[in-house]
Amino acid sequence: MNRTINLKGREISYELARKKVKNVNLRIRRDCSVYVSASNRVSTEFIEKFLHLKADFILAALDKYAEIAKHTDVMRDYVTGENFRYLGKDLRLVVAQGKNSASSDGARLLLSAVDIENRTLKSRLIDKWYDEQCRRIFAELVDEIYQIFQKYGVAMPELRLRKMKSRWGSCHPKRGIITLNKRLIEAPKSAIRYVVIHEFVHFLHPNHSKDFYAMQAAILPDWKVQKKLLENVQKPL
Repeated sequence: MNRTINLKGREISYELARKKVKNVNLRIRRDCSVYVSASNRVSTEFIEKFLHLKADFILAALDKYAEIAKHTDVMRDYVTGENFRYLGKDLRLVVAQGKNSASSDGARLLLSAVDIENRTLKSRLIDKWYDEQCRRIFAELVDEIYQIFQKYGVAMPELRLRKMKSRWGSCHPKRGIITLNKRLIEAPKSAIRYVVIHEFVHFLHPNHSKDFYAMQAAILPDWKVQKKLLENVQKPL
């Protein structure tokens, strides 16, 4: 059953499912849909009072997912004016005809293509530019953070890059490998640094134990703040 409710001046649609559940359950999906499940014994009036109490949470979640959706590249046309996320900031795409290349001046993503109507070509050029930035920036951060861990006997790891479905990074201590999600390039550099530190700590503490978090906090006291910044980056579902 689809219903609407006015929360702090905003009309919100939500799906209400009647199920054999003990509580009123609320879920905000990444596609900006609102889902509520409740028992038949719970009145609609009670449910809507519950939603009003949760208004701040609901609106904040919807705004967050709407912001994330603006930076997904599923339906990009690769035309002048589109925004691309890079190191926590938006780069405005400027497309011009010319030799195939992509670069940035810090505020704009400059794309030159022999055929500016060829979406596949433009996509490939931008992906290549992003890959180059990943290799450069991630390698710099690994080199920087390694200086902290070298004294603990950690060997310089091999850095691998790929798109991952459910994590920002992973490591293989026995093989000396750190893998970072390419989508991290959209996050602020400080948040990428947090992920690199997180993976390095796993070389000494494989599990998320108290010792792991104690060491992570000693090296990066504001790690929770940096982790929070990653919420604005769209991970693949």
